[in-house]
Amino acid sequence: MKAAVVDAIVRHAREAAPAECCGVLIGSAQFVEEACAARNVAERPDARFLIDPQDHFAAIRHARERGFSVVGFYHSHPRSAPEPSETDRAEASYPDHLHVIVSLAGDAPELRLYRYGGGNFLALPLVTVR
Repeated sequence: MKAAVVDAIVRHAREAAPAECCGVLIGSAQFVEEACAARNVAERPDARFLIDPQDHFAAIRHARERGFSVVGFYHSHPRSAPEPSETDRAEASYPDHLHVIVSLAGDAPELRLYRYGGGNFLALPLVTVR
């Protein structure tokens, strides 16, 4: 994952707090090239996230224009660890897509990377490149 993607996700999380932020990850099989911020249209954005469908489709178009695809999603946990919640598990779809969760609960932001499949999230190493 490009370091600029990590920076963009953390910035979005801080701007959205105390609500959860959310967005779309764009890239290829090798790299996450970009994080596209989306509006959180959940009824209770302080407790969950729901990516605005218009923003989701705009990210798909943007990815295609750049020769990439949507490879995953991100969201924040402003007050809890960067681990998938029961709500995250219940509402996840898009098998084999990546999910980044950023926590703002500690002194410094903490990001974790997961791949969703088989009804659960598998933790992956988060490697950043310049």
